[in-house]
Amino acid sequence: MCELNAYILREGEEELVMESVGSLVPVDGKITLKSIFGETISINGALLEVDLIGQKIRLKPL
Repeated sequence: MCELNAYILREGEEELVMESVGSLVPVDGKITLKSIFGETISINGALLEVDLIGQKIRLKPL
């Protein structure tokens, strides 16, 4: 499988917001993340980067 960890950039530092992300849906300034375990969170933010090799999603707060 290719699950990613999601981080949000706060004050120049990456803060882990979710591990094992299976899906990411951006809608109207919110990013909804769902883990492979069924956990779902929504963040007011924007997508900065998806690094498949590094298995990392980087977000920025809005």
